[in-house]
Amino acid sequence: MSNLYWLPEAQMQRLRPFFPKSRGRARVDDRRVLSGIIFINRNGLRWRDPPAAYGPHKTLYNRWKRWSDKGVFARIMMGLAEQAPDNKIISIDATYLKAHRTASSLRLKKGGKGRLIVLTKGGMNTKLHAITDTSARPIRLFITAGQISDYIGARALVSNLPKMEWLLGDRGYDADWFREPLVDKGAKPCIPGRKSRKKTVKYDKRRYKRRNRIERMFGRLKDWRRVATRYDRSPTVFLSAIALAATVICWL
Repeated sequence: MSNLYWLPEAQMQRLRPFFPKSRGRARVDDRRVLSGIIFINRNGLRWRDPPAAYGPHKTLYNRWKRWSDKGVFARIMMGLAEQAPDNKIISIDATYLKAHRTASSLRLKKGGKGRLIVLTKGGMNTKLHAITDTSARPIRLFITAGQISDYIGARALVSNLPKMEWLLGDRGYDADWFREPLVDKGAKPCIPGRKSRKKTVKYDKRRYKRRNRIERMFGRLKDWRRVATRYDRSPTVFLSAIALAATVICWL
């Protein structure tokens, strides 16, 4: 049991305010169940394969599915982020996440068309769009099908950006409609211009080097096997896996 992952009590104290209230019968031990859920997601196990110390696998899966559908794990990440804001320099980027055949089966069942999985040059993929704070901790997460361009994905995030001084992004975000709202909010976009632009766009090259922090954050998220490879057919459940990884890695 000593080699298994267990949430310390100090971390549980920070998480409990975000848990749904128990109705009727008291819930099974939250610490044991959440520790098991984290262990499964980090190691890429099937839900029937966790160590016995975490309790019945049906209990783990039912809690995971029920709380994912309610958006609990996403609210936990965003809630912890709001408790320690550091938004002077915001970064935005996107990355591809491979979809396993169990998630991308072509024999769609009822509701299967909304999985946000598409065939790209690199295979079946989902795209993760993220916004991070000054310390490269994710504060907003959003997933789309793999063929969606970066700046189209950014359209879903731009209206919900926090107050900032700088926004760092690569050439994929070079669009006037994206830059102008940033300037209106008093922020300075640090985004290189596309090569097709007729007029050269100036940007702070020294500050732009900090953008690699968000790429390193993506690498840390992909250390979790159920994030690097998507096994979940439901986009909501898969986004919960990403939010849970971000919470444990960056916010606890």
